[in-house]
Amino acid sequence: MDIIVSALPMLVKGLQVTLYIFLIAIILGFLIGLVIALLRLAPLKILNWIAKAYVDAIRGTPFIVQLFFIYFGVNSLQVISLNSTTAGIITVAINAGAYFAEIIRAGIQSIDKGQTEAARSIGFTSAQTMRYIVLPQAFRRMLPTITNQSIISLKDTSLLSVIGIADLTQQGQIQASATFEAFKIWLAVGVIYFIIIYLLTLLANFVERRFQLR
Repeated sequence: MDIIVSALPMLVKGLQVTLYIFLIAIILGFLIGLVIALLRLAPLKILNWIAKAYVDAIRGTPFIVQLFFIYFGVNSLQVISLNSTTAGIITVAINAGAYFAEIIRAGIQSIDKGQTEAARSIGFTSAQTMRYIVLPQAFRRMLPTITNQSIISLKDTSLLSVIGIADLTQQGQIQASATFEAFKIWLAVGVIYFIIIYLLTLLANFVERRFQLR
């Protein structure tokens, strides 16, 4: 127990890095997903093709390959220089965005077209219909799946340690090597991840209940 207590400050520090990357990346990922979903539903076929190519490319390649491509591949071009944290945020956001895009697209398509036609009949533009009629209803239906994908993205952040980001996983590796108590340290890391994911699930369930009451 003393080993875990002594390692806890560094693990908490790593957790802060993990949550920082996750929160920024998941917001960016949702925005990317929303844009890609709208492009996939756009009437222009070229936009559909571009959006579909992005989704297929991301969903068809491992997260770790995407991470190496952005951190090592893009940096090797010497056009821009990405530090490890920025590369990690971009990778998680781009990866999550592809999955969010399909979730959002399915949610939008699940809304009865009659509601869209009714909104048009009272003078709503396409943008107003999407903003005030379709998206609010679709979001209620998407919320459980969005939560699941967010949890997956949070777990994916554990892979960022391979590019030197001092997240929770990296701090766990450091403490396990320093103390030679791998069992206790990794147990503590696992418990911390479980608590964060459990709290995220409770928050999502609370928000979902509030939406259902409206």
